Amino acid sequence: MVFDFAFEAGTSRGVLKQKTSWFIGLEHEGICGWGECSPIAGLSPEPIAVIEAKIHTVLEEWLKCPEAILDSNSSWVEELMLWPSLRFAMETAFLDLKNGGKKQIFDTDFYNGKRSIPINGLVWMNTIEHMQAQIEDKLKQGFQCIKLKIGHYDFEQEFILLKQLRQRFTKEQLTIRVDANGAYSEEQVYRILDSLATLDVHSIEQPIKAGQINLLAKLCKESPVAIALDEELIKPLSNLEKNELLAFVKPQYLVLKPSLHGGFMACTAWIEAATAQKIDWWMTSYLESSIGLNAIAQFVSQYPSLAYQGLGTGQLYTRTIASPLEVINGKLCYSIHKTWSPSIV
Repeated sequence: MVFDFAFEAGTSRGVLKQKTSWFIGLEHEGICGWGECSPIAGLSPEPIAVIEAKIHTVLEEWLKCPEAILDSNSSWVEELMLWPSLRFAMETAFLDLKNGGKKQIFDTDFYNGKRSIPINGLVWMNTIEHMQAQIEDKLKQGFQCIKLKIGHYDFEQEFILLKQLRQRFTKEQLTIRVDANGAYSEEQVYRILDSLATLDVHSIEQPIKAGQINLLAKLCKESPVAIALDEELIKPLSNLEKNELLAFVKPQYLVLKPSLHGGFMACTAWIEAATAQKIDWWMTSYLESSIGLNAIAQFVSQYPSLAYQGLGTGQLYTRTIASPLEVINGKLCYSIHKTWSPSIV
């Protein structure tokens, strides 16, 4: 299914206008569970040109041993190592199927309408005027945390935008995050971090391109602004390698995406590794529709104390799959009085 963005969604890697998702349905005795396979070309490791063929192969294998998809010791771990969004879709569909095909992935207070999840309002790169308009819209919606994509325009323009926002709200009133998507060089990054620190910016995601481990570790140690790892976590790593990476780099935060890291199983491993080293984390959607977003929100809601999560994807598209998910005063809620669309596609 192809989703059209309601506006041109800009990042330092380029502008997004459309997004394709594949929906996987697992059926047994009249009950169907759904999952969303949502890779992004140029960022996800999946070879998207052959993903439909891979989905059919995986479904044939799944029929031989359905429960194995949730077994960390099964061959699925290696089989889907380079297909993380497909693994996420299979996990979600199977858990939905096990729970009766009601879009219940986990039994939590969020799913039962008793708990909401604080989320950040995301401001995409665009013209400075359009970014300002996005900020005003997020503030009107009651968001207390705003994340801005930076690294595309001249930083001085972006800095002015951020400075004007901070002049209106203290750090206690409004949390400001920025996401550079690896935009800055070593020559640029120190000056930018120092500038952001003057505005009490909460954190910056992936200030430099992934793979520069020594520089990244140096930044995490010296930066006046907390650093969150994002693209640095894309490469498939064993649990031992996860622990070694975090011990060496020592970031302040991790940004986790089930569609990019290999589903709930892989994200759980990252959370356990981070928790052991006293590193905080939050979860971010990966441009999924309401099917994937619902699954991620339910997974996150299992944890008792939550930072602001990046779970606002549903507002990006001109059309999406109707669901009980809604954003109220900067929080994602599951309204038990609303229903899902009767058809996925």
